Amino acid sequence: MSDTATPKPRKSPARKRKPATKKTTDRAAPAAREVSPAVEADQAPVALIRVPLSVRWRDLDAFNHVNNSKYLSYLEEARLRWMLGVPGQGLDDHVAPVVAAAHLNYRRPIEWPAEVDIELFVERLGNTSVSIGHRIVDAKDDQVLYCDGNVVMVWIDRGTGRAAELPVAVREACS
Repeated sequence: MSDTATPKPRKSPARKRKPATKKTTDRAAPAAREVSPAVEADQAPVALIRVPLSVRWRDLDAFNHVNNSKYLSYLEEARLRWMLGVPGQGLDDHVAPVVAAAHLNYRRPIEWPAEVDIELFVERLGNTSVSIGHRIVDAKDDQVLYCDGNVVMVWIDRGTGRAAELPVAVREACS
């Protein structure tokens, strides 16, 4: 046994809280987000592209199915192919798209060999962003759903890093 005593945990000093104060600013309230009429709940989403892809052996993990990280690569490939069809590809010297969020629901494993289709569609069209819904399905039977979800892409000002208006070409491609 050791002769040294176990040190007692130290209490952190109590912090005084400042009373809440109401801040007033001259800034106007943020504008309401614009939603494309084509993506309202009662209408079918705007289809962007359907991209066929072959599952590669190197996409497999130790469980002999496509690794979850590869699904993101498949979606990226489909988004890039869609953007190649957008005039100016939605970027220029001033603005460029970035992925702000990705949501994937893994519905069933993809085994090798397989041919899949990646479907992209507009879920929501905003002032500075677009939510692109996706489905990864079997190429021969689109009722076999491997993955669904969405990716939010935000266009940013390259100089400031802040959100920028969607380019007109992107807005038109999503409508």
